Amino acid sequence: MVMGMIISGVMLLEMLPFSVMVVMEGCTIALTIWAKTAMTDYDMSPFVFVVYTQALSSILLLLYSFIFHCRSRSTTQQSLFSFGLFVRCFLLGLTGITVSQNLAFLGLSYSSPILVCAMGLMLPTFSFLLSIILRRTKTDWRSSSFQAKVTGTIISIIGAVVVELYKGPYIRTSSVSSTSSSYLVLFEKAVQYFVFSSSATEHWVLGGILLAGASISVSVWNIIQMGTMKLYPEVVVMEVVSFYSLLGTIQCVILSLFIERNNPSSWALKLNMDLLLIVLTACFGGLVRTRVHSWCINMKGTHYVPMFKPFGIVFATIFGVSLSANNLHYGSVLGAVVTGIGYFTIMWGQIREDEDEQCVNETDQSILESTTSETKVPLLQEEIDV
Repeated sequence: MVMGMIISGVMLLEMLPFSVMVVMEGCTIALTIWAKTAMTDYDMSPFVFVVYTQALSSILLLLYSFIFHCRSRSTTQQSLFSFGLFVRCFLLGLTGITVSQNLAFLGLSYSSPILVCAMGLMLPTFSFLLSIILRRTKTDWRSSSFQAKVTGTIISIIGAVVVELYKGPYIRTSSVSSTSSSYLVLFEKAVQYFVFSSSATEHWVLGGILLAGASISVSVWNIIQMGTMKLYPEVVVMEVVSFYSLLGTIQCVILSLFIERNNPSSWALKLNMDLLLIVLTACFGGLVRTRVHSWCINMKGTHYVPMFKPFGIVFATIFGVSLSANNLHYGSVLGAVVTGIGYFTIMWGQIREDEDEQCVNETDQSILESTTSETKVPLLQEEIDV
């Protein structure tokens, strides 16, 4: 009985992070679909949407940092106010928020959530190509991990090309016809804020290019972030995140004021579903998802969270077929699946590379300890003989 309870508890503990990550991906796609509908069918400006969500997210991050990290901040002697940190945070805000977020939501307004998923899976591909260009990765063709990364990169690029150039037929026709019952009509109206947009004015290729640009910007952000976090202790990480989030918000405000200078009505907020979308996106993207990802990484390792990103394709397809299919095509799903295969291949290569590096480090450490012990023994023997 006791053993059965222990086994059940262990299984529950193992399933908990898995279930949480699946729910996180589902919520991300649901908010993406909602944002797509708001920007396409209800004329919400993607630039204004980014400003409002990032402003609220920055406020939440600052409050969280002040409440939960004030004691850690008081124990560190390292000053956060330096010109070098300001430059790094400015670049982090520029690449991780201003450029990536605006390109992503602008690309979403021109395309579809399934394309957002596909281009999001190109992130490891762009990161790998940037690391080769910047000579941060050695081109060792004999290494199985490097071969896996190259293979995954080629597969991901093929999948992205399929998504961009081949949409194919619709997966199914509209779910509600003119002869439908009144109950179905009421249901369609009730979920109009959550379904895929039925607008035919899609610029698929342009949207894909913008989304690819967003992924490249995030890849650059990852490189800058890795270098920044190495320079500052663990206790000030949240302060750094809050700082560059604030700078990114200011940059987004300046960009939006310039782009929407002839459309002041785009800044008007009403007490409707759009306001709820902004609040939920800011809370979920700025705080909830970040903390959940950190918790899962601490429990399962650094590669656990990225492995769930392809689940977005599943949710986007399910939601698209269930609610509306007017912009969900067979070619889009096929290309996204191919891109997902390339994504997993690159991730496998990265995991294999990290394991090889860990084995090399352990071997070097054991050799060093062995050499040290062999060196000390004769010296001790000589002292004893004397």
